[in-house]
Amino acid sequence: MSNPASVLQLRVTLCDVDPPIWRRFLVSGADDLAHLHKVLQDVMGWTDSHLHMFMADGCVYGLPDFDFDFDDDMISEEGVRIDALLQHKGDTLRYEYDFGDGWEHEVLVEDILDAKRKQAVPRCLAGERACPPEDVGGVPGYEGFLAACSDKTHPEHEEMLEWVEESFDPEWVDIEEINAFLKARGF
Repeated sequence: MSNPASVLQLRVTLCDVDPPIWRRFLVSGADDLAHLHKVLQDVMGWTDSHLHMFMADGCVYGLPDFDFDFDDDMISEEGVRIDALLQHKGDTLRYEYDFGDGWEHEVLVEDILDAKRKQAVPRCLAGERACPPEDVGGVPGYEGFLAACSDKTHPEHEEMLEWVEESFDPEWVDIEEINAFLKARGF
């Protein structure tokens, strides 16, 4: 296991979306998966409106909801340290958000930083492209959404722009805004 003060440089990538939507960020390895979930929501731009789970080494972690059958084998994410699952460069875990849309993310350890160096965590370092809108319908729905938004002759063009309040730019990501949001939330 990593030093209790280790800082992990992680890269989260939204799976099956091309071009890739990703963020690079720092987090304390001593934090638990419940904290990582909140950080992932913030750095990616999700609104934490749906269920989620982590998958690593054949185990499923999350907040068990006994209304769902698959939760019988779910391990509570609370108290499970990030560095208990992500111990070395190259280690990965899966994070799924919104079981209806099925947004899967790969979380990769890019680096384990020197614990002696003071690091503000969590902190977003880099990223590309905007997070898809909530409830867009997963990867196929997002592809259809982008097609409708970019084609003024598309029959759903106006409806899609109205749905996102005419403000969606798929290339947009503002790292300073993400960090301000993380700081305002007290992380």
